[in-house]
Order: sequence, then structure tokens, then C-alpha cells
Amino acid sequence: MARPGRQLAMLCTTLFLAAAPALADTRVALVVGNSEYEAVGRLENPQNDALDISVALEGLGFEVHTGRNLTKAGMRQTTRDFAAAAARADVVLFYYAGHAFQVDGRNYLLPTDAALSTVTDIPEETVAINEVLRAMEASPGMKLIFLDACRDNPFGQVLEDAPGVGDGLARVGTDANFLFAYATQPDNVAYDGTGRNSFFTEAMLHHLYTPGQDISELMISVRRDVLAATGGRQIPWENSSLTRSFMFDESPVTVSEEALFYQVATGAKDPDLLRLYLETYPQGAHAEEALAFLDTGLSTRALGLADASGEQEEKFWALARRSRLRPLLEVYLERYPEGAHHAEAQRLIALLPPLESASDGALCERLATHPRDATAGNPGVPFARLQQNAVAAIRACSAAAIQSPELSHYVALLARATAASGDLSRAIDLYLSAAERGDLRAMVSLAQLKENGTGMAQDIPGAMRLYERAAEGGSQDAMINLAITLFEGKLLPQDADRAIALLKRAAAEGAPKAAFNLGVLAQDGALGDPAEALDYFRRAARDGEAQGYLAAAILLDEGRGVARDPNAAADALLRGVAEDDGTVLTQLTRNSADWTRETLSAVQARLAQAGFYASAIDGLPGPNFTAALTKWRNGGFDAALLAN
Repeated sequence: MARPGRQLAMLCTTLFLAAAPALADTRVALVVGNSEYEAVGRLENPQNDALDISVALEGLGFEVHTGRNLTKAGMRQTTRDFAAAAARADVVLFYYAGHAFQVDGRNYLLPTDAALSTVTDIPEETVAINEVLRAMEASPGMKLIFLDACRDNPFGQVLEDAPGVGDGLARVGTDANFLFAYATQPDNVAYDGTGRNSFFTEAMLHHLYTPGQDISELMISVRRDVLAATGGRQIPWENSSLTRSFMFDESPVTVSEEALFYQVATGAKDPDLLRLYLETYPQGAHAEEALAFLDTGLSTRALGLADASGEQEEKFWALARRSRLRPLLEVYLERYPEGAHHAEAQRLIALLPPLESASDGALCERLATHPRDATAGNPGVPFARLQQNAVAAIRACSAAAIQSPELSHYVALLARATAASGDLSRAIDLYLSAAERGDLRAMVSLAQLKENGTGMAQDIPGAMRLYERAAEGGSQDAMINLAITLFEGKLLPQDADRAIALLKRAAAEGAPKAAFNLGVLAQDGALGDPAEALDYFRRAARDGEAQGYLAAAILLDEGRGVARDPNAAADALLRGVAEDDGTVLTQLTRNSADWTRETLSAVQARLAQAGFYASAIDGLPGPNFTAALTKWRNGGFDAALLAN
């Protein structure tokens, strides 16, 4: 039985560089980006992609061999140099951005001086991916291949009329210990991006520095971001035969990027950082507290300079390079002019254009992205805030839609901005146009308008068809909404089995609300073994649903479906205290009777280790316990004191 006040309900959706860690593995990478082609169209992003990925990998302990705008001779020589280094490496990585194509199931990379008159020129004028694979096979360790190279056929009729030529890249089968990651599904075409980087590379850059994230989890995050950034038109895909886990950043698992931002800002008591936090996360879990800090007028900006241990600087640097926010890097350089990471910060900031020079596409995304389409680099904008900037958003999104007509996602963003301006009729026309061209957010928005009869006649069957279409295309919101509808059995015939299947698919693709809902079903006995609930709640928390921490802690504290584990419960609670909207802190201080003394004692012991709690470790609440939890939440989180 759950204790009073601790019953969990399902969740649904709504409309509106620290020094490189000490590594046991020897890591070597080859990164190639080709943009300046002589015989075919220039690509804007690959040379930037290669440089930015190289800098990131170097910060993660890789020996990086970088080549930009390489000719045939250059690519082959660089590959030979890479092969010699790969032979002594435990982890070898190849990252390619540029033109590529497939013939008869074999993939070919395009040097900048390639000139094809007929398909028979391919062996001489290109570099077969197999040449790189042979270089990597010299290593006995793990091989990682990232191919951001599935753009349109650059040679037109020369390749279109040739037998065996297909769209995009072909799936490659491998022996053990290989992972192939493609910017999009095999046989499909990816986009070059509208800013400095391609959509795929941008997502990779924002997730490489996530501490404690296994590469399979990284690819789920990248896939989710690219799908959101392109409205479902591009879905990264991988083929893995890895026999062990791998993490780019082996640091202890920490809190979300948003919570880390708040931790750094409050730890430094820096009003500029708190304002930047609020600008970046206007509806963040700590927004009210950040406003309260600013209202007090507290400011100790010299604190960072007086931090003899360097702990505050390391937190700041971890946040800055993980977020890739130029303003954060600028503040880091200002606060730590002789900091341990000054040179790397300068190198990284040189790669990031000022916000005012952003492309129309990037500006449109920053102003109009739906919060449910948030990515690691873009938290999304609540409708009320979009209303304040509707004119600027309409201007940017209109220009982006004209500049990138193949990306209907900008039409969907224009529709949202238009709705925020008050012109719902025009917004509906734009949503219809984007939905017809395959944009998933437009489908879901239209479905919700039809379902509620907002701005148009209510059309339940039409709404359900749109949800079905969006779910099939990969929209996690559509999957969750359909699942809830199928459970309720009001608008569609009740079908619990299909509802659970939809939730499982959404959870597997990184939807935290779906994982949380599966946890609720499991704990209530409606899905498999109740012991599975703990795994679902932990997955939900890991993927961004902070309620998962509280739900997991309840199971561990009570021993409901799992063995009682006060220490694991305490770890979950302390992560929740740092990351959620304040619910867990309230549960521990105002509803402490709901928790066993063993679990509360374990929480107190960790707070004592952090130096925040000096009273008796007795599992009893009190003002000192509350003060210690508050310090932990407001700048005192320490991942090293918790289990991963």
C-alpha cells in the first residue's frame, strides 16, 4: 500500500572543458569534413562540423586526426596516418561530414576534387568507406563510425541513371565491436543544416559531454533532437555490434543541464548568471527561486575568483562546455582569466557565432520552438513568451521557410508564431500545409485543435487520424496522447495492449513521460512484474522527467515490488531535490512522516558528507535538516556523493 499522499498518476502531454577525465582507454579519431567541392555544389556545414567535433573529441581525451576539404590524395594519406595510430588504440572513431552516396549497397565518400563522368569513375574518384574500415580493423578495440553524409546526389544524371545507385547511404554489416551511426535512416537523405552545423552534428555536440551517458543513450538523445529539429523529416539511425558499453564523458552522472545551470548560478550567487538562467529556461523548475534570489539583491561575483579549491570553476566549466552557450563561455573567461580551461574556452568560443549573427533558421527555432520539441541546445519557448515576440518570430520563420523550402518544420514554427500573434485562421492554414508535407509537430497541433474544436469544427475522427499518422512518423507526443485515449476508451475503443505498446515505443525512443507512465502501470500491476516499475521510473528521471526520482524513492523506501534499499532511496531523493520543482524537498520536510527513518538517516549522512548537516544522523526532521536540503538544492549538489 502507498502511504497517504504518495499515490502516483499517469502523465499526459499538453498543447500549449574540465581537464579531460583520466581514461583507461587510448582513444584515436579521424574527423573529415568536406565542403569546398570543385565539380559539385558547395556544402556550408561539413568543414565547420569537422572542426567542432574535433575540438570536442580532443576535450574528451581523443588523439584527433582532422582533415578538412581533402582531395583524393589527402583523404587516402590521412586514412593511412589514422591506420597507424588506430593500431595501438582501444577506441577508434571515424566522423565524416560531406557528400557521399551508395552503389550496389557499398558507400563511397566524396573528396573535394572528385569528378565523375560515368559510374565507372567511382573507384578512382572516390574513397570507399571500406578503405577506412580496413584502417580501423587494425585496432583490437571498439570502432565507432559516424556518417553525416547522406545529402542529395551531387552528380545528378551521372548517378541517377546508373544501375545500383540508391538514395542516401546503405546499411553496413559489421563484425563485433563496431557501431555505425548515420545522420538519417539508410536509403534516406539528410539535411545540411541552416546554421553553423548540420542538424546531426549540432545534436552530437550538445550530447557528447553528458556525464555518465552510454553511447546507446547518447544516440537516443541525438535521434530525439534531430527528429524535433526537423519536424520528423530526418531520423538518425545506428547499427551496433558493440560488446561493451562506452561513454564519451566518464564523469559521475550529474543533474540535468538546466539544474546544473541553476546550481552554478546560485553557488556563485551571480545575478548575471541567474538572469541568463531565466532567459534560457523561462519555465524552468527553478525559475521562481532564481527570481527570489535576484529580489534579495545578493551578489558575490568575486566568489569564483576566491575559490581556492577550484571546485566552483570546475562546475562552471563543465556547464559551459556542455551547454555550448556563448554567454556562459564569455562569463567563464571574465571570472577566471587565468583559469585552468582558459585556452580551451577561447578555442570553443571562437567556434560559436554571437547570437545576433544567427541565421534566420536558428533565430526562428530560438523564438518559436514548442517546449515539447526541446533539444539539448534549445529548451523551447512557452506560448505566453512567444506572444511577446510574435512579430520577430514571424519575420524570422517566414525568411527561414523561404530559404529552406525542403524543411516544412519552419512552416510549422511559423504557424505557431502566427497563432501567438492572434491570427488563428492563418495559423491553421500553415499547420495544414506543414502537416501535408510531413511535419510531426504540425500534425499533433492540428489534431489537438480538431479534438478540442479550437478555430475549426470539432472533428474527433480527423484528430485521431492525425495522431495515428504522427505516431507512425515518430512523434512521441502523438504516441502518448493516443495511448491515453486508448486507455480511456472514450474517443476510441479501449485497447490497453496497443496503448502499452505505444508507450513502450515512445519510452524506447527517449520519451520520459512515456517511461513514467509505464512505471505507474507496472507498480499498479497492470503491466508485467511490479519490480519493473523501478527501472521505468529511473529511466524517466534519466531522460528528463524529475518526478521519476520521487517515484523511484517511494518504491525503494517501502520495498514495494523491490527490496527495500534506504541508501538507493536517499540517492534518488537527493537527485530529485536538486532537479525537480521543489516537490521532493517539500516531501522530505513537510511530509517527513511518510518516509522511514532509515531513508531519512541516509539522506542526512550524505548531507553531512557534503558539509551541510552537523546534527545527529537520526532520521528525524528539523530546521537543520531543512537548511541542509536547501543548501543542497541551491548550489550544493555533489554527484560524487551519490551512486550513479
